[in-house]
Amino acid sequence: MADQTKLRQAFQSRLAASKDGSQASRSLHPNPMGYLPQPDSPLPKQPGAPRVKGGSVLYLDFDGVLHHEDICLNTKRGLYFGSNAQTHGARYDHTHRLFEHALLLAKLLEPHPNVQIVLSTSWVRWRGYEHARDRLPAELARRCVGATFHKQMNRDAFLQMPRGLQIWLDVERRQPSAWLAIDDDHSDWPDWCQNRLVRSDDNWGINQPEVLSALKAELAKTF
Repeated sequence: MADQTKLRQAFQSRLAASKDGSQASRSLHPNPMGYLPQPDSPLPKQPGAPRVKGGSVLYLDFDGVLHHEDICLNTKRGLYFGSNAQTHGARYDHTHRLFEHALLLAKLLEPHPNVQIVLSTSWVRWRGYEHARDRLPAELARRCVGATFHKQMNRDAFLQMPRGLQIWLDVERRQPSAWLAIDDDHSDWPDWCQNRLVRSDDNWGINQPEVLSALKAELAKTF
């Protein structure tokens, strides 16, 4: 069961920030439905026990981790890189490609054969878990055991939570023996699990020297 006290305190803190117009409220993820949990309202409904529990888990984002963070979705064009990615690529004479750093991550995980992957990416909400998993190279796809978002969840409540809380809810359900997250989104991560986050670079993902060094060290330390 999720740690309800910690989660409710986090929701209440974010509610207070939204009321006084502080910087904290402006840093939250987009909220297209205008949903914000009230202090005494039920927390977002969680699905039952995950199919795979325990073990060593790596929570994996896609955008800003395995490729440039500026990904757009259009019903006609599909997924494409936005102007920020194009400008950055032109500046460094680099053509950004989807999942261009995926094989690098697969290589980094080779010394850790028992590490499972849980997808924390918004791609799961866009296209579904299987579609997101199958975009990965086989070396990573076969490690995938689930995602932080599930269809039976309240979508609006899930979107209102910062990425760190989304992941923490899954940690509470999945109960991994060890876990680490790779993400470029560090806003409003819970204090109690910030040391589990390897923050990637928005432009270069994990293929940025400092990020790569930190990721190698954390993988070795955690798993």
